[in-house]
Amino acid sequence: MKKKILITGGTGFIGFHLSKKCLSLGWSVTSLSSKNPKPQKRLQRVKYLKIDITNKIKLSKIKKKKFDYIVNLAGYVDHTDKKRTLESHFIGCKNLASIFVNENIKKFVQVGSSIEYGKLKSPQVENKGNLHSTYSIYGKAKLLSTKFLLDLNKQKDFPSSIIRLYLVYGPNQDTNRVVPITIKNAIDNKKFDCSHGLQYRDFTYIDDVIAAILKSLKSETSGEIINIGSGKPVRIKTLINKICLIVGAGKPIFGKIKMRKDETIALYPNINKAKKLLNWRPKISLNAGLRKTVKYFKNEKYTNNFKR
Repeated sequence: MKKKILITGGTGFIGFHLSKKCLSLGWSVTSLSSKNPKPQKRLQRVKYLKIDITNKIKLSKIKKKKFDYIVNLAGYVDHTDKKRTLESHFIGCKNLASIFVNENIKKFVQVGSSIEYGKLKSPQVENKGNLHSTYSIYGKAKLLSTKFLLDLNKQKDFPSSIIRLYLVYGPNQDTNRVVPITIKNAIDNKKFDCSHGLQYRDFTYIDDVIAAILKSLKSETSGEIINIGSGKPVRIKTLINKICLIVGAGKPIFGKIKMRKDETIALYPNINKAKKLLNWRPKISLNAGLRKTVKYFKNEKYTNNFKR
């Protein structure tokens, strides 16, 4: 029997790569999002459903399909709309879990965020977090989802676990994140403004993240929070300079953009729990991952698909 997986937020960056990998394993893949996939992210053999997970009545119809696994990547990307952010990330998660709580699924993996740790110093170790220390409505929504799923696991033995991602990058990412933004400017050999770049951040290549998600689905990790990152923080300035060196162009101007008042200088995880419980560790180095990503965006430019 084919494994059947439901990926909410399946039309996004991580959802696209997860769908692609599951298809390669011979699984039946259903993607559920509030939007249709972009042409370059539409995969044959994926069943695409357009449903807003905040609408419980419409969402409840999908439980008839009997899935083995559910991975929740859904949520509003633009966090300036606080109400919509809270509803899509928290209420949507509650709706999804509540619908499948009695459906005998094998695993429900909630894709959380490092933002849930709020003001906790790095390297961050897994804990339930504190709502009062979260920096944003997005962080609050993700943390409320985590608490809800952990309670559901305790009360009803719901097979849910949470993986907290740090910064993920790779081919096919929208050009609104630091790695693709920098690559785009470097390929065009532009001058571009940056912060001072002294912040430490953790970057993990998409293939390693997908491997972690798949291991989470098959591992006995229900009721657990697990950090997923490289465990090797790098200064943003170093990252930008690495990209420009790989591309052989680009002129970053550091110090032109002011840091946010609430911006954390160091944000990176302790990943010992992932190594122990998932037998997972990242395989692709930052240099190798950046080279793969630069190659992809260069090819996109030459095939007229690169967003200019």
